[in-house]
Amino acid sequence: MFRSAFLGGALALAWPLCAVAQQPSTIRGVVHDPDHRPIPAAEVTLRPSQPSRPARETKTQPNGTFSFPHIPPGMYTVTASKPGFQPRSRQVQALAGGETPVVHLLLAIQSARQKVTVTEHAASLSTQTSTTQTMVSAKQIARAPGAGQANSLAMVTDFVPGATVVHDMLHVRGGHQESWFLDGIPDLNTNIAANVGPLVNPDNISELQVQTGGYSAEYDSQAYGFFNAITPSGFDQNNTAQLIATYGSYNQTNDQLSFGGHGSRFAYYASLDGNFSHLGLYTPSPSVLHDNATGVGGLISAIYNASPQNQFRFVASLHGNTYQIPNTPGQQAAGIADADVERDNLVGFTWTHTAPNGVTLVTTPFYHFNRVDYVGGAGDTPYVLNDNRRSNYYGDLTSLTVPLGNDTLTTGFYLWGQHDVTYFNLRANPGSRREAELFIPTANSEAGFLEDSYHPLSWLHLNGGVHVTRYSGLVSETATDPRAGASLRLPWVGWTAHGYYSAYYQPPPLDTISGPLLNFAVQQGFSFVPLHGERDQQWDVGLTIPYRGWYINFDHFRTAATNFLDHNEIGNSEIFLPLTDAAARISGNEVSLHSPRLFNRAELNVSYSNQIAQGQGPITGGLLAYAPVGYFYLDHDQRNTLNTVLTTTLPAQAWASLVYSYGSGFLNGDGPAHLPPHSVVNFSLGKSFGESFDASLDVTNITNAQFLLDNSNTFGGTHWEYPRQVYVQLRYRFHY
Repeated sequence: MFRSAFLGGALALAWPLCAVAQQPSTIRGVVHDPDHRPIPAAEVTLRPSQPSRPARETKTQPNGTFSFPHIPPGMYTVTASKPGFQPRSRQVQALAGGETPVVHLLLAIQSARQKVTVTEHAASLSTQTSTTQTMVSAKQIARAPGAGQANSLAMVTDFVPGATVVHDMLHVRGGHQESWFLDGIPDLNTNIAANVGPLVNPDNISELQVQTGGYSAEYDSQAYGFFNAITPSGFDQNNTAQLIATYGSYNQTNDQLSFGGHGSRFAYYASLDGNFSHLGLYTPSPSVLHDNATGVGGLISAIYNASPQNQFRFVASLHGNTYQIPNTPGQQAAGIADADVERDNLVGFTWTHTAPNGVTLVTTPFYHFNRVDYVGGAGDTPYVLNDNRRSNYYGDLTSLTVPLGNDTLTTGFYLWGQHDVTYFNLRANPGSRREAELFIPTANSEAGFLEDSYHPLSWLHLNGGVHVTRYSGLVSETATDPRAGASLRLPWVGWTAHGYYSAYYQPPPLDTISGPLLNFAVQQGFSFVPLHGERDQQWDVGLTIPYRGWYINFDHFRTAATNFLDHNEIGNSEIFLPLTDAAARISGNEVSLHSPRLFNRAELNVSYSNQIAQGQGPITGGLLAYAPVGYFYLDHDQRNTLNTVLTTTLPAQAWASLVYSYGSGFLNGDGPAHLPPHSVVNFSLGKSFGESFDASLDVTNITNAQFLLDNSNTFGGTHWEYPRQVYVQLRYRFHY
């Protein structure tokens, strides 16, 4: 009797649990493109982990959604596909008695643009364009030693041929003016060599798109590099937070807290970050003296798919950085204590409208605030400088793309205005003489463009266009810049030959001096005339060769510039003003190599550049100083640059990365001799502990190689390579 009662009670308690365990579940999801616009009529397949269970199929609705109701609990693989897109699969666990989180499947476009994709898998290329792109993933940034540091640009220099950092500035293909975008929103800045702080924290990048030439007619301005930082959208996160904590040499910290989540049509991502180090800018001697760097920042990104035809995206990025200007031992003993204070805020909004016939309208209004304060210390001699600049940019980039069979036409406009407030205060020390000046210049630019991309044959791609600019500031100029390119895929070997010709106009900085400051410059042997915009012509030919999963790309480029933008100092006042050389000529050969997955564990990426960068005098604008009438080497000229990245997957969810960097030496003073060759080796080792926790150890400059990197005329005058740094980073992910 007791046993019967016990069994009856146990069955009564177990029955609800069994009912819940057997209660069917529902898997819902959304299929969207890289811009997070829904893809209708995509094929979606649901395959259970048990082979005995049948697969189920469905198609997405006009808003990109799909649903599999009444399925048993367990593990499933969801696969989405549609012609014109690359298929995508994802494992999902169907929970008992309820719904799983909404599954988002992003389908990459089978693009007509040739891309070298740097990911954890073998590089993938689409071989139909006139130039190449380098795509660097978030995982590559996180695992490359030193690339995740807040003030690092290793995510660029490790993977992009011809990219170097010298006198605290990024240089690409022999120039130091690049165009940066944040989720396609222009981060416009016409000031040259004014900022040393980063535009985006590497931990806020899900993918970095890099192109070094052959831009479509839609884009103009800074011609040497095009960088588009794609931030996390939130669609790939389910109410997920991540905490990053770092500590290492020179008391450095790089910390971040981020949040991301989504519904079926709305997604968001937000982050707060901070960093500190006693080793900030490159030092003017082997000693690290007065070199603190402090930074704080935040990012907000929100996407709303209002309908299958309309998407809205809002992005706001705010950053503040303070750098001590590093000292030599003599300057430190003299009490020199200069600082550079920077603020950078970008707010942008994007509306994307896609008509049923494929016509796409994208409009992107934006506002960008950039502030740079050079604050001289009380011990500076013979002058104490306060140089305060505030730049306000506002504008809109709008494009209309019309597909016409094998033809695709793109047209639109790019409008922007600039309002600067610049204050110079120069005080003699010792003495009471003071020179001060307030400038409030403005500028505006109106540009229109037309681009035609034509695919007459599957193995041939032609593109051409024109970009017309009218600029009005301290000078008024008009530029008409043609673009033309072609790529030819050789079907019998799979090779792709590509080439292009492009012309660009780079608007000048809003810099001028007058009154007492101009008189001071004249007394120092200088004068100042308004700057004109730089005009560039670029030629490039290349060849991409795939072989058994390996990809190797060769490029030869030439750039001819008129009014080449550069900078110089008024005496030893630490006032740096822009100037234009009469001309410049830059040419180079680039090689990039990407391996398949070797031994199912390792990947190899190699980037090499051989180039020459020369300017030609006389100086035609800005701060007029002496320059040779003939050609001379630019201060960032380096003949050979090599970067090799080897990443391996180890047992027990561990990984290791090794980076070897070689440079043949930058220009020594005024040249023509160059500094000796140099090499640096970096290493990282990490391990994942389940899905929630990662730990890594990074060592940069393992051998602690000490060498003079350059002796250019910028912050600190000369710059030595960073000493060895060791730091530990922890990443913890959790749901909220």
